[in-house]
Amino acid sequence: MPSINSPVYQDVSAFDDIGYTFYRHGAKDDKFRAKIGKVYLVGAGTGDPELLTIKAYKAILKADVICYDNLVSDEILAINPTAEKIYVGKKCAKHSMPQQDINGLLVTLAKQGKIVIRLKSGDPFIFGRGGEEMQTVVSAGIACESIAGITTALAVANSVNIPLTHRDYAQSVKFVTGFLKTDTPNEQYAELLADNQTVIFYMGLNTLPSLTQGLLQAGKSADTPFAIISNVSRENEQVLIGTLDTIQTLQNIAKLPSPAVMIMGEVVSLYNELNASRQYYQQLVV
Repeated sequence: MPSINSPVYQDVSAFDDIGYTFYRHGAKDDKFRAKIGKVYLVGAGTGDPELLTIKAYKAILKADVICYDNLVSDEILAINPTAEKIYVGKKCAKHSMPQQDINGLLVTLAKQGKIVIRLKSGDPFIFGRGGEEMQTVVSAGIACESIAGITTALAVANSVNIPLTHRDYAQSVKFVTGFLKTDTPNEQYAELLADNQTVIFYMGLNTLPSLTQGLLQAGKSADTPFAIISNVSRENEQVLIGTLDTIQTLQNIAKLPSPAVMIMGEVVSLYNELNASRQYYQQLVV
């Protein structure tokens, strides 16, 4: 049979959520029919299955194979017990599979006619390398769709009652990776010095010492409120509140584990006020 890229496959006779069905031009039977699957980049959020979108849930249900990240919870994977599961996660610079191989795997599976769910922590297009994966899939002539997930910054804001914007404290938000480029650190720190903004640091808990030192040396106030939140929106979520000057010392004592997200900005100072009723309720329950 000719390959899918052959000129004989000129007409797309059918397309639906199951994938592409190509027919050889003029063919009267199914003998020359070839099928290509479809790839979905699905945001799984922070692991809480209740924060999964309905669209993501439906996509997972129809998967033939699920290629999932390190932080995808077992509860979400259990939504489709019959789908093949392939772990492609990354943890603390330890990659189960190089990104290039992940890209190729998605293409290979789709060319086998499978519905492939690339299940990603948070949102596919926010520090998830979803753009690179979609480029590879689309360039191979395969249908690819991205389904939004609740990114960690939004989940943590609601989970611990720290608003990312506030009329009196922050009129803008920055999402940045904790792993700043080493060739231009001063320029990158300078972009984080503005007042009236909230900065969310994804990943990079291990770089906290150099991050805080760099910000202080660049001129950020030592009194700037700073928070670390570990295991966002999960049962073992932990919160550490301090300032840019004290957070490293506090972390040395608390030793919050990864995965964690960090928040810097005046909105962090609202934490105790906005959680007062929650703490009172917990005391009543106990």
